Amino acid sequence: KTKVLSFAARGFLFAMNFFLFWLLYNEIMAYIIKQFFIWFFIDVPKEILRAWNNFIMFYLDYFSISLLFKTFFYPWHKYAFSYSRRVNIADYAGTFFFNLMSRIIGAFLRICLIFAGLIFEIVIFIAGAIIFIGWFLLPVFIIISFLAGISITIGNF
Repeated sequence: KTKVLSFAARGFLFAMNFFLFWLLYNEIMAYIIKQFFIWFFIDVPKEILRAWNNFIMFYLDYFSISLLFKTFFYPWHKYAFSYSRRVNIADYAGTFFFNLMSRIIGAFLRICLIFAGLIFEIVIFIAGAIIFIGWFLLPVFIIISFLAGISITIGNF
């Protein structure tokens, strides 16, 4: 024969199960909330900084700014004539001025590339700073938007 539990015993078992479920639920929720804050304030900012650094280093390498400074007065694309073995002042002057113009053109174009690269780096730096700061301000924007939506909704009634 199966025993039928009394009303009080069934109520006690229900209360115990409810209490255990409530404890387990609260522990799970506390863990989830803790993991959210670790993700939001530690993991994602690390990834944002890592990605920001990758962009900065990539474009420094892409524009080769350090190499452009090292080779600043080199002839552009190595366009240069060698001096002839004959002693001819006109040949020397022509070769000298061509090589000088090639170096001036090279320096001018390198200045343009360095300037473009530095402008691009500044844009990347500012964009990364906006994204990094914006990540921390995102919850504030969400709360303000939610409250603004509620006030608009209430104002329409």
